[in-house]
Amino acid sequence: MSNRIATDRRPFQRRSPNGDERQDNRLAYLDQASFLALRATGLGQLVQWVWVYERAVDVDALKRFHRNLGYGLLGRRIERSPLPFGRHRWVATPGGADLGIAEHARPRSELSDWADEQAQLPVDPEWGPGWHLGVQPFTDGSTAVSLVASHCLVDGLGGGLAIADAANGRRHHLGYPPPRSRTRLRAIASDARQTVQDLPAVVGAVTAMAKLVRGGQQDVARLGESRPIAVVTDNESDGAVVIPAITIQIDVHEWDARVTDLGGTSNALLNAIAAKAGERLGWRRADDGAVGLRFVVSDRTENDTRANAVSFVTIDIDPAQVTTDLSGVYAAVKRALSTLGEAPDESLEVLPLTPLTPKWAVRRMADALFTDFSVGCSNLRDVDPATGRPDGTDADSFCMRGVTQHITREVLERIRGQITLASGRFGGKVFITVVAYQVGGENSKPHLRELMAVTLADFELTGAID
Repeated sequence: MSNRIATDRRPFQRRSPNGDERQDNRLAYLDQASFLALRATGLGQLVQWVWVYERAVDVDALKRFHRNLGYGLLGRRIERSPLPFGRHRWVATPGGADLGIAEHARPRSELSDWADEQAQLPVDPEWGPGWHLGVQPFTDGSTAVSLVASHCLVDGLGGGLAIADAANGRRHHLGYPPPRSRTRLRAIASDARQTVQDLPAVVGAVTAMAKLVRGGQQDVARLGESRPIAVVTDNESDGAVVIPAITIQIDVHEWDARVTDLGGTSNALLNAIAAKAGERLGWRRADDGAVGLRFVVSDRTENDTRANAVSFVTIDIDPAQVTTDLSGVYAAVKRALSTLGEAPDESLEVLPLTPLTPKWAVRRMADALFTDFSVGCSNLRDVDPATGRPDGTDADSFCMRGVTQHITREVLERIRGQITLASGRFGGKVFITVVAYQVGGENSKPHLRELMAVTLADFELTGAID
């Protein structure tokens, strides 16, 4: 795994007895870029975890879990620099939204709809609450628990670690100051000094940007010509689209048997399913017949406090071959990871320019990311058992997915749709969450369930699809 941005990592720190001067509570450049993209486009990127118990949950234990979540990566908010070009900072906010326990039971068939409703609750990494924990009993005696958090606070792996710590009763005091603990004059002076100290990195970033421009004139030209994503305003909120999302649970023994039969790995099988699903949703390129996969590689280290500690790798897969042989997928992933580990990503060298980037440029960069015509794929692999114990006992099922809030049909059509898969192994099952919107297609959960059932059948797999 590459350590390309090690200088921008944030280890856990204890509070200095003399205030916050000895603490580096600045956001990592990538995290500030993520926050600026949120403010520039209005599109909220969230992570959602859902647990299902086939019984009632221990409410007192859930309340302890809820309190513990406030001490760690979720127990913070973003406080902006008073300087337009300054680095934003983390501040401590141990209290989140109140634990939301539904008063009335709902039919179990509404589990998926309830999860969608939880994912649309207001979440904001600056003004709060940055996360929300909800509980819903069902009429068959089962119970669901949902945690939704802003991607500006945590990514999938970081959130999972925070969940495991909270379930185990571990609290981390990261040493962040309370909100508005600096006077405006002190904040301006401190951030101005820091900006001067960052100038060598900024100069290096300018040099890296010039190199990227020289080496990729065509890509830059396409970016300049692309239509930026529409900014979501308050009067457009009623037109927001909830993208269809489903969850698949597959027996781990059945899954592993197919991995062996097809001559690959568990990760290769997930990528193959993503490519086949992408083909069915119209994401196969006309020129070469390939489907692009953009998968996440975690760069998180021990005691890492970055919100987003990830790299992205894109590979091309021919979906025509993947149902009978995974060797090609495995080789493509191996080559991509090898390249990631050996060659530094030059685009990361421009990150020190983030605080200086105007809003229009942030929109253009967000546009380039959202219009990347590839299937998103994230694999958590083996989920820490503690992550599956929000009430102190093992949940019967668990899943995680990414969610986009406030996205409109206009935006979805502009970015040519969206499809992402997330997967992990927990409790003897392999879960796969699928979030997909096809421009001009039938965008409903029943249709997506049917499409994924057929896709699984291509691989001789079956699963419970919700």
